[in-house]
Amino acid sequence: MERQNRPNKPKPPQTSWHSVGKWYNAAVGDDGHYYHKQIILPGVLRLMNLKKHKNASILDLACGQGVLARHLPPELPYTGVDAANSLIKEAKKADHNPLHEYLLNDITKPLTLKSTYSHATIILALQNLEFPANAFKNAHTYLEANGMLVLVLNHPCFRIPRQSSWQIDEAKKIQYRRLDRYASELKIPIQAHPSKQESSPSTWSFHHPLSTYSRWLREEGFYIELIEEWCSDKTSTGSAAKMENRSREEFPLFLTIVARKH
Repeated sequence: MERQNRPNKPKPPQTSWHSVGKWYNAAVGDDGHYYHKQIILPGVLRLMNLKKHKNASILDLACGQGVLARHLPPELPYTGVDAANSLIKEAKKADHNPLHEYLLNDITKPLTLKSTYSHATIILALQNLEFPANAFKNAHTYLEANGMLVLVLNHPCFRIPRQSSWQIDEAKKIQYRRLDRYASELKIPIQAHPSKQESSPSTWSFHHPLSTYSRWLREEGFYIELIEEWCSDKTSTGSAAKMENRSREEFPLFLTIVARKH
């Protein structure tokens, strides 16, 4: 009897950024890229308000090469977790604080950590996780009672790869944001170097509407305390500056959610 050829099961997308670690590390640098330094890290530190918290400690899920750790008060215990070995190596190389540790793990898989934490963060990584709810579960497991989870992601309402873009209305002399899709769950490949086409390493972007993130947080034992939307602070010059600056102020780049453990 002839054996029937069974179709190969599609491989799950590789969401680790190990393959683009060198590119990412160069783009972020020691202190972070422009938006890290100008908007994201100052905003995260303001929301965590660490000076008013006794015995604060940080769990940084999807820590990358540890950019947040290098902006924290040095006396705070910190654990960074990431699935990209190349980024964990860079984090360890740059950080010599004995209170900081870095672990190589997929944050959507069960973790084994030694302690609990007052604060947890997931910064600019949710859109690269196929199963974000599993990361919320890990955060809930290792946060203290009433612990704070701070999430920063590319705004899911306005920044959807391949499904959102800037357009210009010549009659009104305005620049506006065009959305082609929003409510659907999307899995979108992103090339690190588009000019190299198929030879470029790729990552994945997973789009979910805001209501889905809210539902996942509730299901994993969190309540949303605050939502902030952060716009770019850049300014344009030239003939299109007025409409570009206005649209930049109207459509935020980043969505930030502060959630508390029940």
